[in-house]
Amino acid sequence: MFIHIGNDLSVLKSSVTAIVNLETVLPSQKDIADYMNREDESGRLQYVTEEIPKTLVITDDKTYVCSLSSNLLLNRLKSSDSF
Repeated sequence: MFIHIGNDLSVLKSSVTAIVNLETVLPSQKDIADYMNREDESGRLQYVTEEIPKTLVITDDKTYVCSLSSNLLLNRLKSSDSF
């Protein structure tokens, strides 16, 4: 099964390893910024939107920055009807 993460992009549900709510990450929490910088440098970071980023979706092979809320994405992950 797939989960839609924004625009025309869907990822394999089983490949999602983490969903990070960027709206709750404080500037003093450098771990997330450092992780995103490393992913960008390695070519694994992909922006799914040009809007304000709300969520980081980490999969087995890429990291996606999207504007959908983490709650919405978590609900899609839990739902058996996601495609």
